[in-house]
Amino acid sequence: MSASQNSRPSLQYTQEHTAVGLSHPALGLHARERIEACAQAVRARFPRAIDVAIILGTGLGGLAEQIDVEQTIEYKDLPNFPLSTVESHKGRLLCGTLGGKTVVAMQGRFHRYEGYSLQQVTFPVRVLRALGAETLIVSNACGGMHPLWAAGDLMLIADHINLLGDNPLIGPNDDTLGARFPDMSEPYDPALRALAREVASQNGITLREGVYVAVQGPNLETRSEYRFLRGIGADVVGMSTVPEVIVALHGGMRVLGLSIITDKCLPDALEPASLAQIVGVARSAEPKLAAVVKGVIARL
Repeated sequence: MSASQNSRPSLQYTQEHTAVGLSHPALGLHARERIEACAQAVRARFPRAIDVAIILGTGLGGLAEQIDVEQTIEYKDLPNFPLSTVESHKGRLLCGTLGGKTVVAMQGRFHRYEGYSLQQVTFPVRVLRALGAETLIVSNACGGMHPLWAAGDLMLIADHINLLGDNPLIGPNDDTLGARFPDMSEPYDPALRALAREVASQNGITLREGVYVAVQGPNLETRSEYRFLRGIGADVVGMSTVPEVIVALHGGMRVLGLSIITDKCLPDALEPASLAQIVGVARSAEPKLAAVVKGVIARL
C-alpha cells in the first residue's frame, strides 16, 4: 500500500505518451499498433523473446539486483509508455536473465491515483505479452488487516477484490487481445502458487496466503474503511495489482502475485503510517521476496 503524495502525471509527457487510452475508452484507436510499436522499441534493444514478466511494486526495486541485467530501457524512451511519477518507482525496464529464464522486469509501475486511466496503467502488460511473456509475476507493498499477521510478512495472493470503481477491459473488446468475458475463477495460477509455497518452505520463509483488495487511494484508509474491507473478506489492502492481473488474464497469461505487508491496519490499534516507513519495511523484507521469485522462476 503506497502512502505516496497525490501526484498528477508528469508534465514531461509527449503526445505519444498521452495517446494511450484517450482516443477510445478501452485501449485507444489502433491499440494493437500502439502495443506493437512499443514492443518493437524493446526488441530493437533486447531482441530475445521473454519467458517471464515481473512487476516490482513500492519499495521493491531492489529485487532488480537479482537479475543479470543485459539491457536497461527507460520508460521515457518507449513510445506510448506511461511515465512513473511515484517516489521509489524508478521507471525503467530491466531486461536479462533470472533463475535461468529470460525476463523483463518493470522497475516502477503506474496507479489510478496518479491520474492515469486503467488502460494506461495496464498498457505495459499488453507490451510484455506481445514480447512473448506467458507468465506474469506481480509484487506489491500493502497494508495488513489480518490480526495474526505482522509487518514484514510475505503474502501469496490467492484471490482479489476490485474496489477501484473501474476496469481496464471497459469498452469494445479486441478479440485478438483476449476474450470479451475472461474467467476469474482462479486469477492466481494454482500451480504457480504451489511452487511459491514449496520454495518458501525450502528456504524457511513464512508465506501467508490471502485476499488482496485494491482501492483507488492515494490516501490511506480510515478505521471504518478497514473494518469494511476486512468484513468483505480482504486480508490486505493496496492501490495496484488488480488491473494488471485482469489484463494479464485477458491476454492468456499465468499470474503469480506476492505482497509484502508493510504496516498493520487494525482499526482498534491503528497508528499513523508514512511512506518512509512503508518503503523501509518493504526493503527489509525484499530478500525473502527475491528468494521466492527467483526460486519459482528457476522451477518453471
